[in-house]
Amino acid sequence: MTGDALPVATPAEARAVVVPVLRDRRRALLAVLALHVVATLAGLAGPRLLGALVESVQRGGGRGQVDLLAGLFAVTLLVRALCTRSARLRAAVLAEFVLARVREDFLARLLRLPPSTVERSSTGELVTRATTDVETLSAALRHAVPEVTVAAAVTGLTIGAMLLTSPPLALCVVVGLPLVVWSTRRYLRRAPEGYRREMAGWARVNAVIQETAGGGRSVEALRLAERRARDTDEAIAEVSAAERYTLRLRTTWLPCLEAAYLLVLVSALVLGGLGHRQGWAGLGQIVAVCVYAWLLVGPVDTLVTWLDEVQVAATALARIAGVAGAEPPRGPAPTPRPRGEAGVRIRDVRFGYDGRDDVLHGVSLDVAPGERLAIVGPSGAGKSTLGRLVAGLDRPRSGTVRIGGVPIADLPPELVRGHVALLPQENHVFGGSVAYNVTLPAPSAGRDAVEHALHLVRALDWVRELPDGLDTPIGSGGMPVSPAQAQQLALARVVLADPPVLVLDEATSMLDDRSARTLERSLADVLSGRTVIVIAHRLHTARDADRVVVLDGGRIAELGTHRELVSAGGAYARLWAAWRGDVNAAGTTAPPPPGSSAVA
Repeated sequence: MTGDALPVATPAEARAVVVPVLRDRRRALLAVLALHVVATLAGLAGPRLLGALVESVQRGGGRGQVDLLAGLFAVTLLVRALCTRSARLRAAVLAEFVLARVREDFLARLLRLPPSTVERSSTGELVTRATTDVETLSAALRHAVPEVTVAAAVTGLTIGAMLLTSPPLALCVVVGLPLVVWSTRRYLRRAPEGYRREMAGWARVNAVIQETAGGGRSVEALRLAERRARDTDEAIAEVSAAERYTLRLRTTWLPCLEAAYLLVLVSALVLGGLGHRQGWAGLGQIVAVCVYAWLLVGPVDTLVTWLDEVQVAATALARIAGVAGAEPPRGPAPTPRPRGEAGVRIRDVRFGYDGRDDVLHGVSLDVAPGERLAIVGPSGAGKSTLGRLVAGLDRPRSGTVRIGGVPIADLPPELVRGHVALLPQENHVFGGSVAYNVTLPAPSAGRDAVEHALHLVRALDWVRELPDGLDTPIGSGGMPVSPAQAQQLALARVVLADPPVLVLDEATSMLDDRSARTLERSLADVLSGRTVIVIAHRLHTARDADRVVVLDGGRIAELGTHRELVSAGGAYARLWAAWRGDVNAAGTTAPPPPGSSAVA
């Protein structure tokens, strides 16, 4: 695990992401391996032919024999080049396919995560996994993995060719083997943790820089420039320390490998000289073994060069695959309930953020199908938290939340989104046209349906005044929209989504009182027949609800109709009196006429 909310997969879990994809493309993989084997065999035939050519010249062989051996040597070079080119091309195509599947799987898993898990993860961590880690894996799949596979095959086959040429001379490989094994095992044992620290450090750097850039005005207004600079320096220092650690590992590993190369070549020359003097090693054998020993430097150097990249890619793959570990276990998806059964039942719910003290303490509540319930209370009472639990964004520490009789914790996210929608106070405008923003929950909706939804939320007039109407680009790179307009677009999305249960976290808070009342009246038909839970900051919203629940300190203090609670003279009556006093003082709502009831 990392310090972030998203885990890191084990090697077995990471392999489980790639192996099924390769299994689906086993023919392409076997073709790549076969071409590499042919290229390797052609390359290994070259030193044998070169050794035979030397012996032929030494024995005074005829010109025809020399030309034949030279021609065969040239053919092996051509075959090796053609097979290598074809193998690398096929490997690149295969790598692109694997990468596409990994990207799609990563995005699908990320979208399946509970919103609370995503919210607890830093933006830098998410961005790093979705971009830097994927690009690192991409580079490895395109280049490192094919190169390492070929280099490993060439190394093994070269040693085999040395044994076939002269087993005694091939023993020179043993001289450098202990140094290679020791240094490589030491590196592989220590490197993964260093690369994980390095990537986690870069995630923190990204997070600090993004937060500083995104909150630039706040940084300037609060004079936090020096502090943010220190935070950035600390994050960069963590990355630097991790990179120095992996660099120290490489500066020990690489010289050991170079020394091993030298030992093998020197041993081949010395042993070959002794064998030639004693008559058990021919000159051609010595030349072939020495060339093979020299050829070992190339593939082993490739292994050295790319194994480092493979380690980084393996870490990146573990971080990408780790997203699956953040998915909560769920049972089989229950059968969707019809709209008429979409009531909400909350039983003894307790919940606290990140394992801290509970925000809700044993809350139990029933909302009948089609009922409109308002949740009111002072700031910090747990109103929005209860709304998030009903919407399935968080899971209670204990107790249950049921929608239509089904525990919402057992429902997959896509089924939850089809049955309950949460409309928060702040709404995001996506880069694209107005029509694109409105039809996000219902991509197949036609223009008439979009215009109807906009009409219901009183947004059609200002949309028609835009340069291209529904096709006008808004959001990032397009025309800016006000917070009130963004909230109207979000309400239009709800109209098209048509969920049986709707949680409104004061969805009209960005509008002025008059506009908010007009919009709420226009939504009356839309909300009719739905189970609606309204987190009310404006108490006129609570007045219009069927029932009102008052939360205080994470517990239900009062429950009843607006008239009942005002008549009771308790906490709600005090909130209502204070709110009416604020509204009347502001002059936005006329006071009740003399002699009228205090209960509206």
